Order: sequence, then C-alpha cells, then structure tokens
Amino acid sequence: MKLGIVCDYLEEGWFSMDICAQMLHDRALNIDDLDIQPVQIRPQFQWRLKHLQKYIPQHFNGDRFLNRFVDYPQYLRSHSTDYELFHIADHSYAHLIGSLPAAKTGVYCHDADAFRSILTPERERRSWAFRRMSQHILTGLQKAAIVFHPSQEIGRQIVRYQLVDPALLIFAPPGVSPEYQPYLLPTEPTISALQQRLQGKPFILHVGSCIPRKRIDVLLATFAALRAELPQLQLVKVGGEWTDAQQQQIEKLALTDSIVHLTNVRNSTIAQLYQQAKIVLMTSDAEGFGMPIIEALACGAIVLASDIPVLREVGDDAVIYCPVGDVETWTARSSVAITEPDRAPPLDRRLAIASRYTWDNYARTIITAYAQLAAGKF
Repeated sequence: MKLGIVCDYLEEGWFSMDICAQMLHDRALNIDDLDIQPVQIRPQFQWRLKHLQKYIPQHFNGDRFLNRFVDYPQYLRSHSTDYELFHIADHSYAHLIGSLPAAKTGVYCHDADAFRSILTPERERRSWAFRRMSQHILTGLQKAAIVFHPSQEIGRQIVRYQLVDPALLIFAPPGVSPEYQPYLLPTEPTISALQQRLQGKPFILHVGSCIPRKRIDVLLATFAALRAELPQLQLVKVGGEWTDAQQQQIEKLALTDSIVHLTNVRNSTIAQLYQQAKIVLMTSDAEGFGMPIIEALACGAIVLASDIPVLREVGDDAVIYCPVGDVETWTARSSVAITEPDRAPPLDRRLAIASRYTWDNYARTIITAYAQLAAGKF
C-alpha cells in the first residue's frame, strides 16, 4: 500500500515540519515487516505576486494563501486515488483532508498554536478572516482518522480543548538526526567563516524562528544583560527573520555588532554550533515539542529553557529551567552556566535524555498506526 506523505511547501521555510516529513519517509523505507510504501507529496509552489514585492511587502503571504488553499487542494483531488493512505505532516495543512478520503487520512498535530485565536481569543486576538481560516484548518483536523502528537503535553491540550476524539490520538515523538552528536565533525565552511568573525570570542546560541511565541524579546534582553558582565560574549542566532520590533530592540540595546544571524544552514553546521556554544537558550512561551532541546543535548550542550510543561517533559532533568519572560532569572542562571559549567546537569545525563528520541521509533509508530488503520483496527 502506498502512503502519501503530504508535505509542507519548502518555500515556507518551516524546517522542523520539513525534517519530520523527510525522516518519516526515509526511515519508513527501512520498515520491511509492514506492507506500506511511503511517497512524498509536494506540488510545485506557484509564484503569482512576487513581481509585486516592491509595492506589496506582504506579497508572500498572498502567495502562501493561494498555494495552500487553492493549488494544493486541487492537486490532491486529482491524485486522491493514487494512494491507499495519506499522512498530513503538518496540522496547519489539515484543511487538505477536504480533498482526500478522510477515513484513510491522518494528521500530525505538532502543537495547538494554529488554533489559539479560536481556543483562547482573549490571549490571541486575530482578525475575523484569520479566525475563519483557522476554523477551516481545525475542521479538517477533526475529520482525521488518526491524529499524532509529539509530546504528552500536546496530547493533553488536544483533549482539554476537545479538538478530536481521544481514542484517535497516538503519541509519536520526533527523533534526533545522526549529525547531532557530541563528537567533533569536520569543520564546515560556515563554521570556519564564523570562527574568523568571532575571533575566539565565546557565544551563546538560539535555534528557531522569530515568531512571537519564541520570545525573542527575552532572548535579546538576556543577552544584553549578560554582555554587561561578559563584554566579549556574542549571540549566534540560527533561523527566522527579525521582525521590525526585534530589529528595533537590537538597535536600542546596541547589539548589532555582537550578533551573528545565520539562515539556511545544514544540520551538520548546527551540530557544530551546539558543540561550541557556551550555552543554548530556548526562551519560548509555548512549544509543541522543542526539537532544539534534544538536538543540543545530543551534542552535549548546556541548555536553558522556559519552564513550561512541554519543555519539562522533553528535557527532563538534563535542562536548566527559567520562568517564562523573567529576564533577571534568565540572566542569572545563564551567567552561572557560562562561568561555572560544572554546575550544569552532567554530560552523561544530557546525552541519556537525548537518546530517548529516535527517528526509527517515530517512523515505526506512525507506519504501524497506518497499517492498523488499513486493516480496520482503528
């Protein structure tokens, strides 16, 4: 049986979604005892408004909308009989179930973020059009035959908000790619260039996007406070694009010359950054899993993360936790971790926690569920 893995458009740049889809495909190919053949589905992204970028700065959002809600559904409708089963790799594409046989389609729900404007409108105020779009996506999710989730906390949130029937939920945490390990790899060109720029100065690291829940404001404020104590300290930021507000904060705090911002770098490059960073910070106020935590721990890094249930679950006792948004505590605990690394959780514990998460287990859990679905056992 063919399992069509419905992937995100690469042009959207959601790295964690892309890697989850890719790892499911690659590792499922090695599962010989189940009669399921994974095939990636990803139509070509159509650029319609790019020529207007000089006049419409938000042109990409228009193209994203047209590709997600017009082109992708049309493409799937014309290929819905090519596969016996479908797996939508990103819940924010769950509306696509409307173009597929729902009884044979599952969705991986990474977090509840896409639905916050509906679930908790007092905390996330959005336009009528945005909420209408979110409801359309949620309606698709609720039609799924199976819903996978990356952490027990996200499973609890799905149940708490009554998003789907609890009987349809399957816990399938993602894994750590082989590049993320504590042993030194051959130096990447990007790392060589970074080392020349840093000239031996120590750095702290953040990996992830710049969307609001990542709390980049806390990251920047903490970094500025640390530099008052450690003037040579640098910040390496991997992923995302600064918002106008974040750029203004960088300029206000006089941090421009002490930040290196990298995008579109390989796993092996990020692994070397984890290995060389003094500490890795994850300042988010909400997450579905927190892949940078397990990646960093697998590289032996010292990690500080927001004290929220999902990150406690994933990092266990191998991570140093800080209250969400409490810059003073973030600064104090970061300073200790940098200057007295022996007080951090032991290296063997950090590696042990990371070893819990493997892509092989992730893929087998998902493929087994589809085999049961095909056999009518769900």
